[in-house]
Formats: sequence, structure tokens, C-alpha cells
Amino acid sequence: MASQPTGAPPPPTPPPQQPPPQPPSAAKKGFLRRIFPLLIVANLAVGVYVLTRTGLKDKKTEEEASTENKSLEKTSPEIAPPVPAKKELPPIPPEEQLQLFKWILQEKRKVKTRDPVEKKKIDEDKALLKDIIRSGSIPSL
Repeated sequence: MASQPTGAPPPPTPPPQQPPPQPPSAAKKGFLRRIFPLLIVANLAVGVYVLTRTGLKDKKTEEEASTENKSLEKTSPEIAPPVPAKKELPPIPPEEQLQLFKWILQEKRKVKTRDPVEKKKIDEDKALLKDIIRSGSIPSL
């Protein structure tokens, strides 16, 4: 009894340490062991596909360029290809022009704008179309 003091507090206990992190479970290891190689193979397949497709396009453009160069070498540079003449269209009769202007005016009336600048431009176009329709003489285009 004399060896233990009665009034002394017990020694403090150290705080509990956190346990080390748990290793991944066996199911997670098996999943990663199967999926990771699959992702690598898919990535390689896509890379090979992209490289082969761009290689084919490069070959095609080189072949086209070489055939064009050969065709240019065969023809003499003095002869220029004939310029196709513009196709002359018959004039539109005045009655059809009048109907066309009326139709354009109807379409301009249907347009709904929110921008005041665009609205002003459409109003000017409509005023011009109305003047043309009312005048009776249609300007030649």
C-alpha cells in the first residue's frame, strides 16, 4: 500500500492513431485488371485507325496532284482551255416581273424583325417595291 500514492493522477493515454488506409478489395483489383488492358487496346485501335485514314487521304491527294502534273506536262502551256460562254437567258416578261415584285412585297410583309436598323431597311425595300408596282412601268434589270 505504501508503494502506490493515492493522490497522483494516472498517466495520460496517447490519442488513438488512425489505422493505415485499406488496400483495394479483391473485386476492385479484378475489375481493374480486366478493364485497364481493354482500355489500352481500344485506345491503340483508335490511334491506328486515325493514322491509316490520314495516310490514305495523303496518298490520294499526292496521286491526284501527280496526275494533274502529268496532264499539264502533256498539254502545251500555249493552249488555254476555252472559257465557257455565259448562258444568255431570255428576258422576263413585264407581267411576270410585276407578279414577282408583288410576291417579294408579300414576303417582306411577313418578316418579323426585332432590330430597328433591319426594320428600317425592310421598310425602305417595301416602299421601293410599292412605288415600282404603282408606277406601272417596270425598270429593266
